[in-house]
Amino acid sequence: MKKVHLLMIALIMLTLNSCSVITGIFKAGAVVGVIAVIVVILVIVWLISLFRK
Repeated sequence: MKKVHLLMIALIMLTLNSCSVITGIFKAGAVVGVIAVIVVILVIVWLISLFRK
């Protein structure tokens, strides 16, 4: 019976650990996405300013 409890505890620990890793990946992805959007907007504004002259 103790082996079953140890196995369940190990499984829960591995599952929670992988969830935190995935959360970190999505947070990093969100930050990169926001930075990419800002860069694209800046490039568009720069191109528009070049053609207005």
